[in-house]
Amino acid sequence: MVPDLVISNATVYTVDGGRPSATSFAVSDGRIVALDKVEPGPRTEVRDLGGAFVMPGFVDVHSHHALAGREMFELRLSPADDLPRILAAVRKWAAGLGPDDWIVGGAWPSTLAPALLRESARHALDDAADGRPVVLIEDSRHNRWVNSRALEIAGITAATPNPPGGTIGRDPSTGAVTGLLIESAGLLVERARQATRPLTATQHADASRRAIAILHSYGITAFQDAAVSLDILRALKTLDDAGDLAAWVVSSMLVNDPIFGVEPVGEPLLKLAAGCRTPRHRPDFVKIFLDGTPPAHTAAFLEPYGGKPAMSPDELVSWLEIAAAEGLSAKIHCTGDAAVRATLDAAATLRAGGDHTTRIQVAHGQFVHPDDLRRFAELDVSADISPFLWTPGVIPTAIAQVLPARLADHMQPNRALLDHGALVAGGTDWPVSESPNPWLGIQGLVTRRDPNGVHAGVLWPEQAISLSEAIEVFTINAARACGLDDVTGSLTVGKSADFLVLDRNPFATPVDELARVTVDETWFAGRRVFRR
Repeated sequence: MVPDLVISNATVYTVDGGRPSATSFAVSDGRIVALDKVEPGPRTEVRDLGGAFVMPGFVDVHSHHALAGREMFELRLSPADDLPRILAAVRKWAAGLGPDDWIVGGAWPSTLAPALLRESARHALDDAADGRPVVLIEDSRHNRWVNSRALEIAGITAATPNPPGGTIGRDPSTGAVTGLLIESAGLLVERARQATRPLTATQHADASRRAIAILHSYGITAFQDAAVSLDILRALKTLDDAGDLAAWVVSSMLVNDPIFGVEPVGEPLLKLAAGCRTPRHRPDFVKIFLDGTPPAHTAAFLEPYGGKPAMSPDELVSWLEIAAAEGLSAKIHCTGDAAVRATLDAAATLRAGGDHTTRIQVAHGQFVHPDDLRRFAELDVSADISPFLWTPGVIPTAIAQVLPARLADHMQPNRALLDHGALVAGGTDWPVSESPNPWLGIQGLVTRRDPNGVHAGVLWPEQAISLSEAIEVFTINAARACGLDDVTGSLTVGKSADFLVLDRNPFATPVDELARVTVDETWFAGRRVFRR
């Protein structure tokens, strides 16, 4: 076979244990057809890379690409912003809007929540918005801060009871509603906003297209969207039908929805999802929220503050069985160790019933009881370790404010999971993480320090892993966890030619400078989709 493309004179790191390195490879019809022994033809494009480092494209097992892409239409805040900066940004954004337009944006830092639990803070937001409704989302994307106009449109008053699984923030001094809405309490506002300010199908497609372009700039050529609506499914199908989907995408359909306010969810969504399958888009997972977040006291812990998983054991097993019957796998959101244990127990029931093929992912899994570490490998449950919570930062600081040090100082047992044989897969949880740059995560995995150098200290250094392991976490491991290892995750003959050209060899780079590794070129299916 005469190749279309030959990459030569390169330092090729394949992430394939059977053939870990090469100096050249050939591509035909978007797939790798040979390593080292390549014979170009008269029309073959030959790229001599002068020894540059080449590796597989990154696979992000936990992304919210469409949410990130929609930020082009929204007010962008930084998790480092304080209250005065947020109010100033709202005031500036409002000046360019009509009198009834919604102000939508984020993300404010979770450490700011106590300051927002005051009636005066809501009044300040009212003043900044000049009468317009406002909804600002917190860095975890689970909680919202809204103003008086938004509360009025949603019908939330001081007499409104807390909904199941949520809390309407009230000023401890006056009892007045503050606009701080925890978990499902934000659904009333979110549904009201979406009813009056819906995105068009074109905007949904543009958001996905824009997000994928950003992912390409960081070398991500495949990802699993961790929670999709029907609009997102249709946008991805639209892009692939038009030949514009330059990534492998796995979608996770919402079974329950405590935070997004979209319809449909559950079985109606599963039935519609099949029609959105395309060659590069695989709606192969369900998404189950089994708990919330530690700072909001909605995570399910064995101790200290307890909290029950959002589903009973029977209901969780039932959903796994429904997914399996449809040929689907499951991504299960677990931030507390009780939620992790409940997922492993449900997996044990499924495996005992003879199902050994359904993929099950514990998403986040910051806290795992030591007795449960071995069960990941035993039950073939993968650990989706995201967001970047293995280094000091805003979210770990917020968690430390609500948990005792014996727990807060022992997040993300990544070394222990690997040592127990678990499949550990890397996710960015972008835009929960400000950047989808896997090198930030890789440096954090290796050093357990903040790769940006902003937050001091080291978080549980004994859980550091090696550079080669960290690269596997964000390539072949993630591909295996979401079922894409048949097409990507390593530079292997027969797989898609998804590869990166880097500005340096990461193995010759000091570990505290890995976050500076830059992607010069990103190639997907043998076509260059990004060049710096």
